[in-house]
Amino acid sequence: MKKTFLLFALIAFSFGTKAQDKINWLSFEKAIEMNKENPKPMLIDIYTDWCGYCKKMDKETYANKVIIKYINENFYAIKMDGEGKEDITYKGHTFKYKKEGRTEYHELSAALMEGQLSYPTTIFMTEKEEMLQKIPGYLTKERFEIILAYFKTSAYKDKEWADFEKNFKSNL
Repeated sequence: MKKTFLLFALIAFSFGTKAQDKINWLSFEKAIEMNKENPKPMLIDIYTDWCGYCKKMDKETYANKVIIKYINENFYAIKMDGEGKEDITYKGHTFKYKKEGRTEYHELSAALMEGQLSYPTTIFMTEKEEMLQKIPGYLTKERFEIILAYFKTSAYKDKEWADFEKNFKSNL
């Protein structure tokens, strides 16, 4: 009986710690739905399957334990394929997959990136679904940690980036 309890406790503990082993990625629609019940800032990772830097960011930046914990606790994390084929309805408009010549894109990702199809791009939105910042390109875990803190702590409202960055203390 004691062994069974210990085994059960160990299994339950491992499930409890697994949550911080990876980012809790959501679909765009699910994050918007959850945000209505419990408002939180949103982080959108726009990627493509063919993008080498997107894969590198997944493998190095998004796999870091400090980054994982910070994102899971403070943001709704959305993983969006910039060339996704599924329709997404948002604010009364249905965004679709488009192919124009050799260019393929999803209308919502293109709108979020303001027409600049650059992968990866990280988008930050407020809990009111207002665009804060789009950051194109690969971000190291060190750089990304500072950026996450800047937007989560709302420092962007009253601090210059240079001052925030200079005084930032890393947890990596």
